[in-house]
Amino acid sequence: MRSSGSRWARSRRWLPGLLLVSPSIVAIGLFVYGLIFWNTRVAVSGKHDEVTEYGFDKGRNFVDLWDQPSWPGAVKHALLFTAVFVVGALVLGAFLAFLMDKGIRGEASFRVIYLFPMAVSFIASGVVWRWLMNPAPPERAVGLNQLFDKLHLGALANSWWQDPDWGMAAMALPAIWQMSGYVMALYLAGFRGVPEELREAARVDGASEWKVYRYVVFPQLRPVTLSALIILGHISLKVFDLIMAIAGKQIITYVPAVAAYVEIFDRHDPANGATIATYLLVAVAVLVIPYLVWSVRSERTR
Repeated sequence: MRSSGSRWARSRRWLPGLLLVSPSIVAIGLFVYGLIFWNTRVAVSGKHDEVTEYGFDKGRNFVDLWDQPSWPGAVKHALLFTAVFVVGALVLGAFLAFLMDKGIRGEASFRVIYLFPMAVSFIASGVVWRWLMNPAPPERAVGLNQLFDKLHLGALANSWWQDPDWGMAAMALPAIWQMSGYVMALYLAGFRGVPEELREAARVDGASEWKVYRYVVFPQLRPVTLSALIILGHISLKVFDLIMAIAGKQIITYVPAVAAYVEIFDRHDPANGATIATYLLVAVAVLVIPYLVWSVRSERTR
């Protein structure tokens, strides 16, 4: 009786917590890892239409996908979008946080203004930016091209996202506008977390304000920069709704997420669509898993 009583006492310590989180565990197992397993099963199958039976193609889909004319271009577009978006959001967010850290008047209002775009969906912002980045020439332009024409800056008018070489760089502008406020909030929290004693010590040693930030403040913000880099990177790799809202399914703005949509719903090729989704999963995992490992190790060393 004493043994069963002690077991019951021990179970009372962990059983309520287990019951509390068990619905989340079941939901994650079913709708995250279960769907990942099913997607991988379809990706390695030969189901290239809606009537063919599932089989096993020994991974040929992952190789044959590169023979499709549109796929290498989609990867190139995604990499260009990622580079411009991540660098642009990091630089603009850090700059805004720097201005906020200097104690400007009306800081609370500016924080709300800069953070507000993040509350807008990519679909909504894409509709607005489609109008702003209308590629029509100045004589019949709207949006930014019309503004440039009114200001006698017609040389700045361009084709924006329809440019065959740098269209995806222009496509990154709405994403930078939308996410730079979030990056600003991360950096501002990091700035405010640096002890004032460190800054004062550097100033006493004769360091200018620029050197204080370069050699004292910014080195303390490496975890913030890494976190922002991971968040922005995985958003950019799987971007879909923004591009669909601005350009639709045009080959000039083709990215892997749009390619997966086209393969599944337009070409009715589940295997190729699942293969693209698996590539996206691997790309995101390459970013996220090392970050998680680093975070766990950092917590253990504290």
